[in-house]
Amino acid sequence: MTDKTDQDRVLIFDTTLRDGEQSPGATMTHEEKLEIAGLLDEMGVDIIEAGFPIASEGDFEAVRAIAQRAETSVICGLARASFTDIDRCWEAVQHARKPRIHTFIGTSPLHRDITALDQQGMIDKIAATVTHARNLCDNVQWSPMDATRTEHDFLCRVVETAIRCGATTINVPDTVGYTAPRESADLIRMLLERVPGADTVVFATHCHNDLGMATANALAAVEAGARQIECTINGLGERAGNTALEEVVMAMRVRNDIMPWRTGIDTTKIMHISRRVSQVSGFAVQFNKAVVGKNAFLHESGIHQDGVLKNVQTFEIMRPEDIGLNAKNIAMGKHSGRAALRAKMAELGYELGDNQLKDAFVRFKALADRKKEVYDDDLIALMADSAASAVDDYLQVKKLRVICGTEGPQEAELTMSVGGEERFVDATGDGPVDAVFNAVKMLYPHGAKLDLYQVQAVTEGTDAQATVSVRLSKDGRVFTGQSADTDTVVASARAYVNALNRLHAGQGRTSNSALMQSAG
Repeated sequence: MTDKTDQDRVLIFDTTLRDGEQSPGATMTHEEKLEIAGLLDEMGVDIIEAGFPIASEGDFEAVRAIAQRAETSVICGLARASFTDIDRCWEAVQHARKPRIHTFIGTSPLHRDITALDQQGMIDKIAATVTHARNLCDNVQWSPMDATRTEHDFLCRVVETAIRCGATTINVPDTVGYTAPRESADLIRMLLERVPGADTVVFATHCHNDLGMATANALAAVEAGARQIECTINGLGERAGNTALEEVVMAMRVRNDIMPWRTGIDTTKIMHISRRVSQVSGFAVQFNKAVVGKNAFLHESGIHQDGVLKNVQTFEIMRPEDIGLNAKNIAMGKHSGRAALRAKMAELGYELGDNQLKDAFVRFKALADRKKEVYDDDLIALMADSAASAVDDYLQVKKLRVICGTEGPQEAELTMSVGGEERFVDATGDGPVDAVFNAVKMLYPHGAKLDLYQVQAVTEGTDAQATVSVRLSKDGRVFTGQSADTDTVVASARAYVNALNRLHAGQGRTSNSALMQSAG
């Protein structure tokens, strides 16, 4: 809970690991969830929504592990309005230093139709489930899903019920990104004015970006009295995504003159966690994304360049170092040593142990032999590729030779380790990448559908690394893979195989898509 006397403090509730992971294809491994949670805890996030414990055994184990490891953040789990969900949620978060149960139910007419509850039946259910959650945990958050399309009189009644039964935080979700800034503010203001006991709890805002107004809606709600913002790194989330953490935090920092609120976020850690979330989720950050996009601090116009050279404030409202961006971006080369690499990686947010440094140095030298200059983005891609490829992966690309050109069909000769056994195949296809993917399918038949194949240059030049993202789907589940290499076809093969390794690891697990329809 927040101290109600500290009215300029806004709590940051990060739901990257729950609502963010619900983005199709953004599924993270257990280890990746623990890593991201650790980074969120480190950067000062007040509440981490670690997952939906009843959705799957994997989700439960991740939430429990995060709860046990968290140092300062409140660890929250999501639960539907049922005793079974709430009990499972408590079982996952109970060992956290600061646990929270977040329970919800859809309150709009559309959602009441789905649940087949009339208004009184819904109020009774809210009373019973919030009371049950509060009997287990003294920190309970309650959400009326689709609040922005719920009748105001009924919304006041359900919020009053939740407060009376022990909820300490009331979250007001704009579940489908329907509202606009003025409406967002008016809704919070109305609840604070009309609901008995509203002054005893924290009001939160949870916005989606379907109309591109998530950040504006969240900040408008804060202006009206909300003191918790629910958000995700890079705005990751279902459909068009959630409110972006980096946007609301930096907006309050840069425009503190008109938004006089503060958070506990160490903003210098923003860039590193943005990159890591992009890498583990497989969702590239758009170049012109506010705050963390590749172009956010680049100037191409002559007028802009001239102005920045004379006074950086003419065209920049933030300093790159404020978000942890290395403004120097000095290139390294094949003559750079281990100490220089360790120092450079530390600048980029990677503290490498001796074994990690040894592996990274070997990869760096191999890259430096193929590129004249190795820049920061190259090193970040190298670390991502290293993290995506493990020596004990079920599938591993060993050797690849591709024949392509104007005369087809194109041909791929592939040697791949499958469960420790090396196998070779020669395949053809409509282009070199198609030939490689056909070769992989011959060595590891899988039946998955290729939903996305995306290539992005890491830096400029013909010797630039390419980062390839692949998304596969099978039986209602989505699997992503990513890899970087100066050879685009090699990166494509490894990205495809990375996605297949995730598919292999997830074989036999059931889809939880129905459960994942939640308060976001």
